[in-house]
Amino acid sequence: MDGTRIDKWLWAARFFKTRELASKACEMGRIESNGLRAKPAREVRAGDTLRIKNAAAEFEIEVLALSHQRGSAAIAQTLYRETPESVELRRKAAEARRLLAPIASALPSGRPTKRDRRLIHSFSGKR
Repeated sequence: MDGTRIDKWLWAARFFKTRELASKACEMGRIESNGLRAKPAREVRAGDTLRIKNAAAEFEIEVLALSHQRGSAAIAQTLYRETPESVELRRKAAEARRLLAPIASALPSGRPTKRDRRLIHSFSGKR
């Protein structure tokens, strides 16, 4: 046996906080191994390419080493290498989020108040 379960490896490489979250991501189709949808028990080997979609971003990586246990972040970064295309896409997505932040903060949150409703009605010509 020269591989390890993909959910365990994703947890050890610190892409997910718990192994259960890594397993759920596999079941939801957010993990691809060599272009194929990966189930949690699929074995990952050195040299495999993975596409990982998690809450933070989308990663395309090459597996360099295997680990069965979770270590420090410095050790986890030695387990994989991210492709230059993936790094560039994540940088562009972060820039887009940064540019949209002022717009998102200006949007109203929740339901309009009674005063807001009156202003809306007066503007739209109702009542």
